[in-house]
Amino acid sequence: MGKLFGTDGIRGKANTYPMTAEVALRVGRALTHLCRLESRAKGRPGRRPRILIGKDTRRSCYMLENALTAGICSMGGDALLLGPMPTPGIAFLITSMRAKAGVVISASHNPFEDNGIKIFGREGTKLPDEKERMLEDLVLGRELDEMTPLAGEDVGSAKRIDDARGRYIVFCKNTFRDDLTLTGLKLVLDCANGATYRVAPEVFWELGADVETMGSAPNGLNINEECGALDPSRLARRVVEARAFAGLAFDGDGDRLIVVDEKGDVLNGDQVLAICAKEMKARGTLRNDTLVATVMSNVGLTLACKEMGVTLIRTKVGDRFVLEEMLALDATLGGEASGHMIFRNCHTTGDGIIAALQLLSVATSQEKPLGELAKIITMFPQKLVNVVVRERPDIMSVPQIAAAIREAEAELGEQGRVLVRYSGTELLCRVMAEGPTQEQTDGIVARIAAAVQKTIGITQTPA
Repeated sequence: MGKLFGTDGIRGKANTYPMTAEVALRVGRALTHLCRLESRAKGRPGRRPRILIGKDTRRSCYMLENALTAGICSMGGDALLLGPMPTPGIAFLITSMRAKAGVVISASHNPFEDNGIKIFGREGTKLPDEKERMLEDLVLGRELDEMTPLAGEDVGSAKRIDDARGRYIVFCKNTFRDDLTLTGLKLVLDCANGATYRVAPEVFWELGADVETMGSAPNGLNINEECGALDPSRLARRVVEARAFAGLAFDGDGDRLIVVDEKGDVLNGDQVLAICAKEMKARGTLRNDTLVATVMSNVGLTLACKEMGVTLIRTKVGDRFVLEEMLALDATLGGEASGHMIFRNCHTTGDGIIAALQLLSVATSQEKPLGELAKIITMFPQKLVNVVVRERPDIMSVPQIAAAIREAEAELGEQGRVLVRYSGTELLCRVMAEGPTQEQTDGIVARIAAAVQKTIGITQTPA
């Protein structure tokens, strides 16, 4: 991990380093400078770089948006302001508007007091490590301060793009099969009081669905609060009450999807991936018959893929690592159990709305409820506990933790697995296990988590 950038951009408590207006200003300046250097290298030195800025619904987004805009304009770039927009919507608009880059102000699934900055390149994908390091060096170094200030007509401008939402809605709708419709389907959407609160309901309504929304009244403070993909319990109850076909829960920035079936059962990313992989394989669109997932995916996905004749490849946790492997293998489907899913034949990045549309296309074409489709995969009992830690030493270098892990692996044998890893964005150690029974799995996780808590943990452990 770099000094600023983690696995998913820069992230932290808003108005506390590094998520300050001062850092955002420097990020805007540094990014614009790199864009101008790239144009110069391609023989177009006078071209003013366009850089998009989108955000979620956190109160602190206004502060960071203005700072980023100032930085971009001060270096001769044009800032195009999209307003509240899902992260994948910004990725799409970068390519659609021929921009040089895009900045997303969001902390995704984190609580409202946090915020983050994610940067996408001109292809609509997150910056590769090399460019991220160059940007970080500029932000933290003196080179920016020593540059001659621009003046007069060389200073950039800022413009709000009023039809950004409409453009993205059309893009999403075009990923749904032309021969299908959502007419007659009752859907309940939980938008997490986040970036999808206006876009998602319009997409599904325009495709014919009877749409009911919740988590669609953001006030700057309630993003991800007991709602959305992180807490679909209210959504599950409402789906049953409304006798809906499905519930769709998005996270704060809209790149994650968790599904509730007609019986109120929650389907995670592994189940959605299995359903879609089978359909794509049958239709010849699952390129190389390969599905890319992460080490957090359930053992049940491994068995389901084997049954379907699909090759399952696992990566490190993080959608950027999934995408890198997909590109290397020329795969069209990949994702995470947490709900990040990439349909590369539809988009360059994970998109909760598009993932929902692909799942609903399977259900409507086969005329089957989601609960029946989900039977394709048998999920092993799983338990995940997050332990707040004060430091991040190599996990197996801590004797008590290593001993607890080895003991658990010996107990499970081939009937399960253990995964202990640090969060890429927070000071958390994630302890996960899968086993034959929930009781055994819970016990194993409790023992390992206790060892983590005793050796490197701090007082409180979140649920």
